[in-house]
Amino acid sequence: MSETATALTVPVLLGSVRRDRQGIRAARLAVNALAARGHEPVLVDPLELGLPLLDRMYKEYAKGEAPEPLERLAALYRRADGFLVVSAEYNHSVPPALSNLLDHFLEEYFWRPSAIVCYSAGQFGGVRAAMQLRMMLAELGMPSISSLMPIPRIGKTLAEDGTANEDRVARSLDRFLSEFEWHMRALKAERARGVPY
Repeated sequence: MSETATALTVPVLLGSVRRDRQGIRAARLAVNALAARGHEPVLVDPLELGLPLLDRMYKEYAKGEAPEPLERLAALYRRADGFLVVSAEYNHSVPPALSNLLDHFLEEYFWRPSAIVCYSAGQFGGVRAAMQLRMMLAELGMPSISSLMPIPRIGKTLAEDGTANEDRVARSLDRFLSEFEWHMRALKAERARGVPY
């Protein structure tokens, strides 16, 4: 990040709550890389939040009556400049925990870009789930950037703390985050000028 650039607030949405989940490694990779670039990444972990299966969206609660985790997320999302989504691939699709996490909100996402980090235990790196996730994110009002950050064989590629064991990961991540930053800054400037509705 250049010295004249401002820090961006980026919720990192983790999409798995499984006991032996590997996605936490990818989330830590993203959080560490964004922080190293001078930004404010905030890990949003549905396992820690303990969100119930969707019954009522945040906006469907009377003011001040939403559960505390939703109020906390709403405040974070309103000041977000973009959303980095970390998704596994379950049966060639998006994990249910990620869909549940996303579906609690709507307007808070509007006019902000998203970026997808996807992963799998196999060689495809979760890209089949990412293709479906693109449609979901666009419908929520936060279309994804054109690049993906797929991480194949995540258990071997990333250490527990998110450190990459392969040089190519750092190179790919740098390009991916540079593109994401560009979109975040562009839409932040446009939001400051006003939104269509």
